[in-house]
Amino acid sequence: MRKLIFALLIILPAAAFGQNINGRLSSALYTFERFDSQNSSEKYIRTFENIGLNFNLGNFSLVTRTNLEANIGSSFDNDPRLRFYNLYLEARKVFDIATFKIGRQSNFNSVAGGLFDGIDLKLEKWDFTLSGFYGGNVPAYQKLELTKNWKDDYILGGKLETGIVPNTRFAISYIDKNFKAVDYTALRINANLDPIQILIQEKSNQFKFVSGEASYFIDNVFNVYAQYDYDLNFEETSKFEITGRYEQIKDLGIELYYNYRQPLIRYNSIFSVFDFGNTYEIEGGVDYKFFDGFTAFGKFGNVEYKDDSSQRYTLGFSTDYGSVSYRKNLGYSGELDALSFYTGYSFFGGFFTPSVGVSFTQYKLSQSDDKNNLTTILAGFNVRPWKALSVDIQGQYMDNRIYKNDFRLLAKINYWFNTNL
Repeated sequence: MRKLIFALLIILPAAAFGQNINGRLSSALYTFERFDSQNSSEKYIRTFENIGLNFNLGNFSLVTRTNLEANIGSSFDNDPRLRFYNLYLEARKVFDIATFKIGRQSNFNSVAGGLFDGIDLKLEKWDFTLSGFYGGNVPAYQKLELTKNWKDDYILGGKLETGIVPNTRFAISYIDKNFKAVDYTALRINANLDPIQILIQEKSNQFKFVSGEASYFIDNVFNVYAQYDYDLNFEETSKFEITGRYEQIKDLGIELYYNYRQPLIRYNSIFSVFDFGNTYEIEGGVDYKFFDGFTAFGKFGNVEYKDDSSQRYTLGFSTDYGSVSYRKNLGYSGELDALSFYTGYSFFGGFFTPSVGVSFTQYKLSQSDDKNNLTTILAGFNVRPWKALSVDIQGQYMDNRIYKNDFRLLAKINYWFNTNL
């Protein structure tokens, strides 16, 4: 409660001086059943209250997003949980070149993204963008707390990108993200074989990467994108990927994807001592639009592991009313056959939108294993009586050898608003 009061003390003054307030309020119920043993289970109803508020005054904004979750009836540990996903101040067009954010915010990064508490600064001039960020990692369950160990629990980095050459985009970036594991106690046996409590204090683990990106594109003809990640801790290539699409021929699209990847392992982690292999993956695909609203597609991929390989292919078509696809996996990663069907369509100008998704899957992890069958069904509808209000109801059903007749229900109400003061 003290954290909520503290947040309100920040938000309410901003609301008083804001020229514009906008955001979204949503409330959801999610029901599921948890089994304590094979014949003993308990049903739960979990509630989620999500509030996103933006207070705007000229080029300044206060951005907030929080979620309160709890159970109706039997509660989980640490319920109710109040999570803060965003709570930051943003200033735009400072000296016509700078934008900065300070507070709890998101970092989008292909290596180690997520939330952090800190500052983000972006400078834009001509066709160059230089950005940088620094802050502390967010504690578990997105608590409204700052890390107590900035030295070992932080994230920092930066990026320089440009599109000064026509039809291209180039970028180079750096990220250093350090994790401080939470201390905990555990039972251990001493020299006299007596159980004692021991405090476990692990070293911090670290990601430290430099990355390069390059893309070239001609609208409706060709585009290609490549990214390279280098691990500075292990001093080796972590990932290289390139993807391209050619679509100059009318109604025909051709795609090609290649990926080299090492397992993403934190420095100082115990997992770094294990013997592991890298993967090489290539996939090609073709899609063709026979007429407006109907497109058929096919893809084939091959993955090379350290001592084996795996193949997959996908066939299907998509329409304005839904899609049908078939996927098959072979080789080292297991055998799988999956047929999926989805349909959804809006009626009465978007007032009522029903949707249904069905999937039938047969799989086994190796040739000597027995086959498992899996059936999943999603069915529901969206009702939008006004532009700012929507109601979603969805039933989720799954049946296989482990989960027998597992049924869940999600109900959600969303309200959007935008008010000028």
